[in-house]
Formats: sequence, structure tokens, C-alpha cells
Amino acid sequence: MELERQRERIMARDAELVQIVDLALADAARRAGPWLACRPGCTQCCHGAFAINALDAMRLRAGLDRLRVDAPRAASALEQRARAWRDTYASEFPGDPVSGELGRSEQERERFDDFANDAPCPALNPSSGLCDVYDYRPMTCRVFGPPTRLADEGTLGCCDLCFVGASPEAVAACEMMVPSSTESELLEAAGPAETVVAFALLC
Repeated sequence: MELERQRERIMARDAELVQIVDLALADAARRAGPWLACRPGCTQCCHGAFAINALDAMRLRAGLDRLRVDAPRAASALEQRARAWRDTYASEFPGDPVSGELGRSEQERERFDDFANDAPCPALNPSSGLCDVYDYRPMTCRVFGPPTRLADEGTLGCCDLCFVGASPEAVAACEMMVPSSTESELLEAAGPAETVVAFALLC
């Protein structure tokens, strides 16, 4: 019971974080204007495995639960894609192939760099080119596109399809501010484990 209450508190605060990030994205997109190439059906960023944290995983599961109510057939198809992804890549997974938790050793991190780089995300609907759990997508997906500051390098990075030909000043003027301290605080309660989208959807 206490664990369930803690999860509800975390998810409530995560909803506030998502609202802040979405507002920041909207503001960055407004400033970017035509420099921002992101459009429905553009799926380059929907290919390749990437690590997601415990908050992302909880959010994705909530999204799948919602989809089961609103669109059962779409939810079933999404689960089938997630299972197919797992069955295809589990043998090479750099972590626990049962729980889906990513390994934390340096060797496992290096292996992850070359893992499933061309695989479509199971949340990507191949017919529509849209994410079936878009409103519940991981934070990495929410901040992809506009310029964001790379914590490990201190430089600005953005989607390769965006800001083509833009000056460094134009890119900097569209920087999206991400409240990472809030996310870090929530992760202290949610836990440090990381996984990938397919495993999060199947837990």
C-alpha cells in the first residue's frame, strides 16, 4: 500500500514536470520557427535503442494502460511490436534480458552504444508514422529537436534535420531549457534503474 502511494506521489510530480517541459518545448518551437523541421510522420528520431529512466518507464506503462481503454486494438498491436523487439534483440541485450534492466558496467555501456541502432521504436505506429503513446513518451523524446545543452559537454545539440544552415547565434537563441534538477530529485525516489522502451512496455 505504501509503495503504491509513493508511486502515485511520484507520478503526480512527474505530471507537473512533463507540463513544464512541454511548455518549454512549445516556447523553443515558437522561437525556432521554420528552423525546426520536426513534423508528424518524421521518424528519424524513432529508430535506435536509447536508455530511459524509471520515470519514463512508469509513464510509458501508464500510457499503455490508457491505450488499452481508448484503443484496445492499437494497444494489442503495440504490445506485439514490443514483444517482437524483445525477441529479436534480447540475446544481445547489454543487461538483464529478462527484467530489461540495462547493465551499468563500462563494458555493458560500450556495448549499448552499438546496440539495435537501426531498430524502430515499438511505440512507433508503422502505418501512421506516429507514436501510439505520444502524450506519455520518454523525456528524451520530449526534448529532441530544439537545441538542448549536453550536460557532459556543455555544448548545444539538436536534431540533424533541424537548424540546417543556421548560425551558432540562431541556434543559441532557440535553446530549450530543461528542468533536469526536478527530474533528478524524482529519480532519487523512483530508483536508478534504466531500461529501453520495449521492456518498459512489457513489464
